[in-house]
Amino acid sequence: MKSDEAYLSNSGNYTVFQFRDQIIRFLAPYSLEKYKEVKEWDRGYLVVTAKYKHNEVEEEEYIDLIPILRNLYFDVDEFLGLIKNVRVLYD
Repeated sequence: MKSDEAYLSNSGNYTVFQFRDQIIRFLAPYSLEKYKEVKEWDRGYLVVTAKYKHNEVEEEEYIDLIPILRNLYFDVDEFLGLIKNVRVLYD
């Protein structure tokens, strides 16, 4: 794992965003099977490709981490400023 790279995945009904020793889980769309690719990372805003149970083709999905981080009392600018890249990673 790179020190400036974060990782996106899902587990059960949750999206998992991991950066260094911080693991943030939040509800994912009910029919999400898995994230396939991070297409864009813009300091807290993600454009990803996701596979859903109800659709044969992958769909573009948008995730805004800023309100989630604020609700968890993170220093948003400090935390996001350290992340240079985000990629999908499953164990």
